[in-house]
Amino acid sequence: MTATGIEGRSPTELAFRRFRKNRRAILSFWIMAALGLATVIVPLVSPHDYRAQTLEIQKQPPSGSYWMGTDPNGRDLMVRSFMGGRISFAVGLLATAVSLVIGVAYGASSGFLGGKVDALMMRFVDVLYGLPHMFLVIIVMSILGRNFLVVFMVLGCFSWMTMSRIVRGQVLSLKEKEFVEAARCLGVGTPAIIVRHMLPNILGPVIVYATLTVPSVMLQEAFLSFLGLGISEPKTSWGLLISDGAGALNPIRVYWWLVVFPGALLAITLFCLNAVGDGLRDAFDVQQR
Repeated sequence: MTATGIEGRSPTELAFRRFRKNRRAILSFWIMAALGLATVIVPLVSPHDYRAQTLEIQKQPPSGSYWMGTDPNGRDLMVRSFMGGRISFAVGLLATAVSLVIGVAYGASSGFLGGKVDALMMRFVDVLYGLPHMFLVIIVMSILGRNFLVVFMVLGCFSWMTMSRIVRGQVLSLKEKEFVEAARCLGVGTPAIIVRHMLPNILGPVIVYATLTVPSVMLQEAFLSFLGLGISEPKTSWGLLISDGAGALNPIRVYWWLVVFPGALLAITLFCLNAVGDGLRDAFDVQQR
């Protein structure tokens, strides 16, 4: 590629170009995409409803009719696993979106305003960092109840602090730049400067951290559901399936498929999401060094 061709690309475009050369990250992305697509398609095309109970086929091992076996209530585990994956993905993405909105707005405002306001806002973040987040999440979930909306809203509202610090640091480095001063001289308001001129220039770090937040939130949801504080029946999630499977285990007979299949799907998804996040971080770090 010529020097002119390189100069014609934005730093974000060059970072994504480097990301596409990372085979591990790209492979992980396609595996994750395939799993995500399967969570949508499998429950739609399967002849078995994820809620249908057939007591005559309780805890059946994998077979030609039930590829992942059945659960203690005689429900098809494959359909429930992919339906659970759909909900786990949705919780991860929506909770990350909530944390993204709060963290970006808070961090950008703190960094741009500066001075005592910035110091006060960051001290508030420090206080939140010192609190036992998961303990507070469990308390809030116990009060508000177990439903899909509450799960992703609560997890999102407890996951924005690091994002705010990242955005604040980026805004502090940008707010004295010439293009920001020019916007001020033209009478552009603070919200418009942040949205139009600053956010496009901090897109890289935001994308990287958001990608790494998704698996973290999914793992937290799985932990809550395992404890019986997350998603509730008749809906399901990978954490709830693992909890149900663990409850059915006994020394006399091990119903391994009840834990192995949802656990493997969760582990593969978390591994792929982290690999994609690491790949994006490496791609954008090269541009920032």
